[in-house]
Amino acid sequence: MENRLGVVGIVIEDREHTAARVNAILSDYGNCIVGRMGIPYRERGVAVIALIVDGTTDTIGALTGKLGSLPGVKVRAALTGKGK
Repeated sequence: MENRLGVVGIVIEDREHTAARVNAILSDYGNCIVGRMGIPYRERGVAVIALIVDGTTDTIGALTGKLGSLPGVKVRAALTGKGK
């Protein structure tokens, strides 16, 4: 299966109870994460994380699926159409 390049956006609505679980999942999938930027948006009480990913659709799907299953975590991904 070919790798795809993409962006994953994550919004964490309850940082206090969820951030450690999000970071554990991101660590598990560190092999497909090229870059990460995290911003605590205190005025809204959320955290926003942007990931650049390079992996198979199965791997990226597993990553976003695990993150999205956490309560208070919203995830969206945009991937390139062609693999390499």
